[in-house]
Amino acid sequence: MTGDDTSSEELDETPTQMRQATLRVRHHGEPESDVSAAFPRVTLRSVSSMTGSGSRRKRIIELSGDPSRVASFLEEFRRADPIVSAEPLSPLSRNSVYVVFVYDVTAWDSITESLTELGVHYKAGTTINAGWERWVVYLEDPEELSRVMDHLRAGGNDVELMSNVEMSELSAPDQLHADQILGELTTRQRDALVAAIGVGYYEHDGDGAITDVADELGVAETTAWEHLSRAEGKLMRHIGRYLNR
Repeated sequence: MTGDDTSSEELDETPTQMRQATLRVRHHGEPESDVSAAFPRVTLRSVSSMTGSGSRRKRIIELSGDPSRVASFLEEFRRADPIVSAEPLSPLSRNSVYVVFVYDVTAWDSITESLTELGVHYKAGTTINAGWERWVVYLEDPEELSRVMDHLRAGGNDVELMSNVEMSELSAPDQLHADQILGELTTRQRDALVAAIGVGYYEHDGDGAITDVADELGVAETTAWEHLSRAEGKLMRHIGRYLNR
């Protein structure tokens, strides 16, 4: 048997069917989400896995936002019952700060553990903004999605489905990265961007104005501007990281 024969007979090039679903979870009673809800202009991103043994574990997170708000976020985070310690690894004067924290795992209701118990693959490095955690899960059986969402809701959490696509449709890494960026936006921020694009707000020769965006959303101009500004800020931070690579 030749090498070519082995390839044709033994390799099945039919892709395995798997779906990627992006969920937004309001994780009530858990410090990262609850403190995030109190500081909606600070974004938390998990950047490391857990280390440690016994009841105490350690993780590294990144806090992004106005330095004064990041400092206040960290101060409030330290007060949470499960938190043993939380210390910055970079100056608090920056817009992006890495923090290492130690927590009591017995007092921590972990979505990671919930997904692991369900036997669900998930993407490490969740992002939290305005109290909402973003989770990307990978499912072989389409029926699993309802089971996962029901399980998380049974724990007292609010769960929203942001996207649900076949992995075979995600043909390039850029598409996965775009899904990550959009997943960090709140529903109102996404709606504001869609409305702004629809009325020509970003067109060089267009006449779309913030008043048109507000009319599309059915809100006051100041509210429309706030949603749009926060969405643009998140997108620009991602673009800045890409440009600085």
